[in-house]
This record gives sequence, structure tokens and C-alpha cells, in this order.
Amino acid sequence: MCQVDEDYQDQLEQHADVSSFSKKCVKCKEETAAVVIRAGDTYCRGCFKEYFIHKFRAMLGKNRIIFPGEKVLLAVSGGPSSCSMLSQVQEGLSQNAHKKLRFLPGIVYIDEGGAVGQSVEERMRTVAELQAVFKATGFPFNIVPLEQVLDLPSSAVMSAPSPSERPASAYKAAVDHFIQSDGSSCVTPQQQEETPLPDVQESHTHSLQQLIGSAKTLTAREDLLNTLRQHLLVHTARAEGYSKLMLGDNCTRLAVKLLTSISLGRGAQLAQDTGFSDSRFGDIILVRPMRDYSAKEIAYYNRLFNVPSVVIPGLDTKTTEKASIQRLTESFVTKLQADFPSTVSTIYRTSEKLQTACKSSSTADHCDRCLLCMCALDTAVEDASAFKATLISEQLSQPKSSGATSAETQRQNQGTPEPAAPTGQCCSSGGGEDCGRATNGGGCCSSAKVPETTDLRSLLCYSCQLTIKDMSSVERLPLYILTEAQRRQRRSQMREEISEFLLDDGDEGD
Repeated sequence: MCQVDEDYQDQLEQHADVSSFSKKCVKCKEETAAVVIRAGDTYCRGCFKEYFIHKFRAMLGKNRIIFPGEKVLLAVSGGPSSCSMLSQVQEGLSQNAHKKLRFLPGIVYIDEGGAVGQSVEERMRTVAELQAVFKATGFPFNIVPLEQVLDLPSSAVMSAPSPSERPASAYKAAVDHFIQSDGSSCVTPQQQEETPLPDVQESHTHSLQQLIGSAKTLTAREDLLNTLRQHLLVHTARAEGYSKLMLGDNCTRLAVKLLTSISLGRGAQLAQDTGFSDSRFGDIILVRPMRDYSAKEIAYYNRLFNVPSVVIPGLDTKTTEKASIQRLTESFVTKLQADFPSTVSTIYRTSEKLQTACKSSSTADHCDRCLLCMCALDTAVEDASAFKATLISEQLSQPKSSGATSAETQRQNQGTPEPAAPTGQCCSSGGGEDCGRATNGGGCCSSAKVPETTDLRSLLCYSCQLTIKDMSSVERLPLYILTEAQRRQRRSQMREEISEFLLDDGDEGD
């Protein structure tokens, strides 16, 4: 039997030394292993680089979404994953690449320092570091402060018409045409444009901080920040003429995002949030080529081949693991991954098999999309559903005040503000007549010129409803969101008024 005072430390150290030095690369069988990705997957330096590069090229070549000559915007946050993605694109466009990439890249960085409370000096220092990284690539780049999200047009939350689907032979034809033109339109370092840094007003920074701070929980603040960032990225891609937006989400991040989305009630949107391509915005397609890489692989590659990255604090920096649902899920997955190395890959492979039962975001009508995340609404379901049961349970659990009526209680539970009295002159030219809407309590159709209180609940998916519910004031949202919400509500009200004159789909053939 084992004795308490027996010492096995020397034997264990000797066994560990022998096993570590005896490992060879599993690919070339000659060089000593420099990287251990998983148990049994050991690579030398050269083979690991080939493996890493091949996985990136295979991901793009297998899906064939990015056509030769297309403009692709790389969303670089400064983190290890997005900087590694930038390095792979730079490697793929180099002259000595075995299989060169054939698209035209550009870079965008969203400066979120104002939202997380960084000083102007800290933000300028971060921007200077990233500028040096971007200039070394030779690609055109844009540095956009998050404050610009406050001045976006309403088209940022509108889905533009998506281009028609191309046949399978169109990709080969595009490749042949690109080869015949010798890729003369590729970006070279001499063609890089110097873009001046935009000025950020202190009032805009203060408004942005008030907007983020209006969310009561860190979970809602992170979700709101992610939504605003996505709107700004898509708007920048449209303004600069790009058709694809490349994100740096890796396998570990997507595994955390999958469990977080389920916890936040975004189960119907998992296919768009974690898939390789996301066409919810129509003309701009989001692409995730790093989704097959784990955070460990990316860290090893950046370390071995000196890929620069910048450490930028976020909203969850220096917070406890129970500060938000996102932070708690990340801690849970990473700790489980340390003891069970197949955790992340299992969650990730499961996400590939999920499909949404809702109408696809690419085919859904504009008014059938969520106002914030732009996914198809998951709230238009039958009464005998889990969503309706959740709403009933939530309504019954609300404490009722003694003086509140049932109508007031229901309005508070639904987040509907009290109707304002119609003001302003009627649009009718008659002296004592009106347009007919004021007598019905709906106000004149010219009341759009008067500031209105907007009920966003009916325009949002279930998850975004929870985010808005955690906000102290909806009026702090950017103007482009509130304007689009009022436009959708007026359009819905107009459709209800003329519904009896519209033909159903079944009546068109009669």
C-alpha cells in the first residue's frame, strides 16, 4: 500500500522529462515538437505554420462566399484573434503565397474608449499603436470612434436588398476573369490612403456614456454595446463600398457566445450569430473565417511568429466572474476546457447542426425583423408556446400596487408609455374638418413632426426586449433607432387601417 511519507516526486519529474523530449512532429516525423495543440497533436514550428495557414485558406475556399475582386472589410479590434486574421490575409496576398487570396481587403477599427471610460490620452495611445500595425500591412484602413453611432442614418437598421444568388459556375468564371486580368486591381502598399482621424466632441462622448450607463446590468450594457458596434461596422462597410465584412470570432469565443445566446433568449438567432456567414443585413454579408481556430492555437501562432496585438480594456475588464451572464459563461467554458479539452470543440460542432425554425433573416420582410439585431422576429408565435408562457409568468409575478388599475398594470408590464394628447394642426385643409384620425384617438397624420414616445417592445425580438427592459430610459437610444421605430409603427398602423382592402395571398389566384 502507499505510505504517507513516500516520495514519488523524483520519479514523476523523470517521467515528465522523458515524455516531453521524446515527442516528434506528427506531420514530418523528424523535427522536435514545438506546439502541443491537443493530446496527440504535436507540431514543429514549420508544420504548425502550414497547418494554420491551410485551415484559413480551406475555410474560405470551402464556402466560396467571397468572389475574386470583391472588396472585403476586415473588422480588427486589436485582440489576438482579429490581428491573427489580419496576418493571414496579409500572408495570403503576398507575392510568395502558394495559393493567393483574390479579394481586395480594407481595415476598420472601432474605437470604444469613450464607452469604457478611457481618457483621451489613452485612446490616442491605443490608436497610435494600431495605426503602426495597419500601416505595415499596406491596406487602406479606417479608424472610427464609437461616438459616430449617435449620428447614423436610419438606413443603418434597414436591410438593403441582397444581390441575387449566383450559380455555382459563377465562382469559376470569376476566378478565370481575375486570372486573365493578372489581379491588377489588388491593393499594394503604395496605394494605401492616409485617412485623417475623426474629431470626437466631448458632448458626444458624454452622450454615449449616458447611453451605455442607462443599462442597469453589465449583461445589458455588453449586449447594447455589441449591437451599436455592429450597426457602425455595417454602416462603414456600406459607406466605403464593401460587400463583405470579415469578423475575427474564433472557436472559443463562438462556444461562449452560443451558451450566452441561449441564456439570453437568442436561441432562434444562433444560426446567424455563430455561423460562417450571416446575411441578415442583405447587401453586407458577415463572414467568420477564424471560427475553426481555438484561442490556444491563435495564442501559439501569434507568439511563435510575432503577430502584434494591442491590449484594450472592455466593459468587463477587472470584473468578477459573476458580474454578467457573458462573463460567467466565459469563465465556465474556459475552466471546463482546462479539465476537459474537448469542451469547446463539442459545443462548437453542436452549433453547426442547429437551424432556426423562424423565417430566415435573409428572406424576412423588413418589418418582420428586430429593430436592433436585425434578425427575424421570434415573438410572432402561437398562444400555446414557451414565449407566451414566459410572458404570462412574467406578468403574474409583477407586484401590483393597490391603486393601479388592470389596464395600467398591463401597460407597465408591456413597457407601453401613456398615449400623449394629439397636438399640432390637422393636415386637412378644411376649416372645421380633420383627416379622420384625430376623432379615433390616433392623432393627426401630421403628428410625426411632434416628438413622440415610442414603444419598442413590439419591434424587438425576445432577447432585445430584455436588453431594453434593463434600460432606465429608452429615449437615450440614438435618434436613428427611434426614428425607424416610429416609421415602422406608423406603417403598421396604416396597414391595419387598409387591411380590409388588401388581397390575401390565397385570393390572388382567383
